[in-house]
Amino acid sequence: MLSLDSRNPVKSLVCTFLAWKTFLLAIAIGCSIGPAYDTSTTLISPEITSSSEYAFDIAAKLTRWDSIYFIQASRRGYLFEQEWAFGSGLPTVISFLVQVLSKFGLHSDGFLEPYVGVFVAHLSHLLSVLVLYQLGLVIWKDQRLSFIAALLHVLSPAGLFLSAPYAESTFALLSFAGYLFFAKGLLGQKRTFAHDMSLVASGMWFGFATTFRSNGLFNGIPFAVALAQELTSSPTLPSIRRRCALVVGGLAIAIGFIVPQLAAYQTFCSIPSKAMLRPWCTSSLPSIYSFVQERYWNVGFLRYWTPSNIPLFFLAAPMIYLLIKSALDLVRRPLDIITEKSSTVDSSHVSIIVRSMALSQLVLAILAITNYHIQIITRISSGYPLWYWWLAGLITAKKTSVLGGTIVRFMVMYATIQGVLFASFLPPA
Repeated sequence: MLSLDSRNPVKSLVCTFLAWKTFLLAIAIGCSIGPAYDTSTTLISPEITSSSEYAFDIAAKLTRWDSIYFIQASRRGYLFEQEWAFGSGLPTVISFLVQVLSKFGLHSDGFLEPYVGVFVAHLSHLLSVLVLYQLGLVIWKDQRLSFIAALLHVLSPAGLFLSAPYAESTFALLSFAGYLFFAKGLLGQKRTFAHDMSLVASGMWFGFATTFRSNGLFNGIPFAVALAQELTSSPTLPSIRRRCALVVGGLAIAIGFIVPQLAAYQTFCSIPSKAMLRPWCTSSLPSIYSFVQERYWNVGFLRYWTPSNIPLFFLAAPMIYLLIKSALDLVRRPLDIITEKSSTVDSSHVSIIVRSMALSQLVLAILAITNYHIQIITRISSGYPLWYWWLAGLITAKKTSVLGGTIVRFMVMYATIQGVLFASFLPPA
């Protein structure tokens, strides 16, 4: 599966993607031999009149756990306070596409949203693979390294989460697109207006990603690092324009998080003063997202550190190791995976990009250990390109190719087992 057709690498990626998705969907269908651990999916489909599911209902098999919230929000918006823990990006896209389909005579009647969500997830995952390949070419100028990294994203241990109505696949697509525009804007000796506009566009892509997942805020770190580097130079006209572009791009990311918070504030807090306000409305920094994560999901510093969750820490340990190891290695030696084929890279700017990406990935890993429900790291790591490149570097180097191959086998095995559990509505999710 790691063979590269140099004449048409995109075709190789698409074929591998289709084969892998077919395998995962076969697992999902095969899990119909037994009853689901949880039957919540049957409650959102008017086509299912009992607590059982149809054997070949792919949408039902993939609408599990958090995806139920996304599907409900796409149908009627956010009704309950706890639903604001889930980004508005995916429900908005699903709702829009359902409305478009209804204009062509295909009415939802309550069953269309899960299928649209599955379609969005698959399309986003495929496009994110292709964008990651292009991103690798722009930064490393090494076709084989870029190809293997994109192939690793196909085989991501996130597994069926990248096929289900979850935000991860679309978040990865938007994040990779943001990094692609960021790299094109920062790399090269010239500082044209087009380069600076690319940085602004990068911030917009990242801002859209943040509406899907709040950890998209970490994509602001590259802007902060690049701006800090820029402030060390004399304030020429191109430098001032570059600084403004980085500031505007960074603000676009923040807006992606702030706008949904303002919408929630308008809904829950703009009521007569005599009425009972929700506790978060009177906070110094009112955020419904932070409140519901703490109140309904018990998210907070070391709150997940309980004896009953020890197995989940062991389950997440391999992915945590990959994130931290790759980040630390590339913070210390950002050009470590450059090969002879990629010796023409812009080393100074590539170092800035790689180190800033490593920092954002490191922040994600640390927060997963200390604050998050740690088992989600396996799926949310799919939107971070750095560890794919690091692992691709292991695979292409003779001394570490055996280790790299072992990690890939683990990824495939994990995604396979996780697919069985996910489709059967079994934890962990």
